[in-house]
Amino acid sequence: MLHRRILGQPMIVQMIWAVLLVAFVLALAEGRWSLAFVSAATFGLSILPVVASRRFGIRLPVRFFAWIVVFVFGTIFLGEAFDFYTRYWWWDVILHAGSAVGFGLAGFLFVFMLFEGDRYAAPAWAVAFISFCFALSIGTLWEIFEFAMDQIFGLNMQKSGLIDTMWDLIVDTLGASIGAIAGLSYLKGQELGGLTAAIREFVAANRRFFRKRR
Repeated sequence: MLHRRILGQPMIVQMIWAVLLVAFVLALAEGRWSLAFVSAATFGLSILPVVASRRFGIRLPVRFFAWIVVFVFGTIFLGEAFDFYTRYWWWDVILHAGSAVGFGLAGFLFVFMLFEGDRYAAPAWAVAFISFCFALSIGTLWEIFEFAMDQIFGLNMQKSGLIDTMWDLIVDTLGASIGAIAGLSYLKGQELGGLTAAIREFVAANRRFFRKRR
């Protein structure tokens, strides 16, 4: 069952997994152990949503899962192994903004799931605010993680230190706001690009978690 879910993924996901597999084999052949580890770790993290969704009975829409895989690939494999963070100043900005929007949507869906899809259980602005706080909290925890890695293992994940951290938090705030506004728009029956469509797709695929939705 698990292998069917893996093989049934969109082309972009399968291409990324193929790249990681080739990079892992070549790294082993050339004795580049750090690259082999990063390749294996990236693949493991990218496949984790498939395992988790099966474990908890959650159906991940294609666009959700593809976004997760692309984000993990860009963050760990390209960002750290190939130093995209240093080569391209905008790489970190895009990834942080994208992740914050994603976590904002995830926060909204989590809260909405707790209410079993009852859009009248709490004011729409309150659900959106909780979504915003959830996304920003994840971004803050990531900055703490980067600081810990730099201090403990001597890495350079924070790049320019305080300035890098503050810009990351600013971008996280903007992204979290977009994700929260998307949730608010969904509750009010409004459209916000493809974000509200993504929310509808997830709710439709997981009806049993939103039994009170009307």
